[in-house]
Amino acid sequence: METLHIIYSESFTVEGLSSRTRVRELQGQIAAITGIAPGGQRILVGYPPECLDLSNGDTILEDLPIQSGDMLIVEEDQTRPRSSPAFTKRGASSYVRETLPVLTRTVVPADNSCLFTSVYYVVEGGVLNPACAPEMRRLIAQIVASDPDFYSEAVLGKTNQEYCDWIKRDDTWGGAIEISILSKFYQCEICVVDTQTVRIDRFGEDAGYTKRVLLIYDGIHYDPLQRNFPDPDTPPLTIFSSNDDIVLVQALELADEARRRRQFTDVNRFTLRCMVCQKGLTGQAEAREHAKETGHTNFGEV
Repeated sequence: METLHIIYSESFTVEGLSSRTRVRELQGQIAAITGIAPGGQRILVGYPPECLDLSNGDTILEDLPIQSGDMLIVEEDQTRPRSSPAFTKRGASSYVRETLPVLTRTVVPADNSCLFTSVYYVVEGGVLNPACAPEMRRLIAQIVASDPDFYSEAVLGKTNQEYCDWIKRDDTWGGAIEISILSKFYQCEICVVDTQTVRIDRFGEDAGYTKRVLLIYDGIHYDPLQRNFPDPDTPPLTIFSSNDDIVLVQALELADEARRRRQFTDVNRFTLRCMVCQKGLTGQAEAREHAKETGHTNFGEV
């Protein structure tokens, strides 16, 4: 046990803890930061957040379901006194106080290549360049063609050559296969948070990568996520440590807000139009069947 991240209107880092630190000591440090007396604190951890049992101040941190680097959410128990003269919000020098940055999405063009533009944006540190898509499509085709045994028809849903010809076209959409390939190529974990299900799919999670990037997905469209800082001179952050689980919680909160505002596309019910023959279609299954029957793959959402 070394550090814990405390969220209470702002973000703070508490350092110098050990597995033998007692609950009452942690509560005292939190009180110095937040101004909430130990008796009025509620401390939550995990996702979804669950309240820690603080009834015994002599409990050591080793016996609680927390570990170094965890994020603790501190709330005020309205039924108890908020503060004590002994506690202020100034904190001591042993605390590192930070302003909580904001995780936001950057909207990229809906031009059939949003996945490639979004991945390029995050791995390049915030460079928006839709013109990157053809090169990224060729890169994926080269990787797939170089390993036909692994990238077989069973994996791709079409022959290796058919897939390579297909992915290089500018009217096709990328998805899980392409994200997996790009995760390996860029040697980073690519996390995709879904606004319809409010879950995160982590590509490259078990590969031991030290870097992590994030995309948000609404059922059809991908956008990159970045962390913005209050200081206008500090550039946005798009590449995170793979140990930074706070950013995953923030991404889930962003997705949940989008879900509540119904900012997602139900892929089984959304309406499309074939841009080749102008036929109206409903849902991903109809679009797939139409493409199979006609060879038309250029669709636009209605």
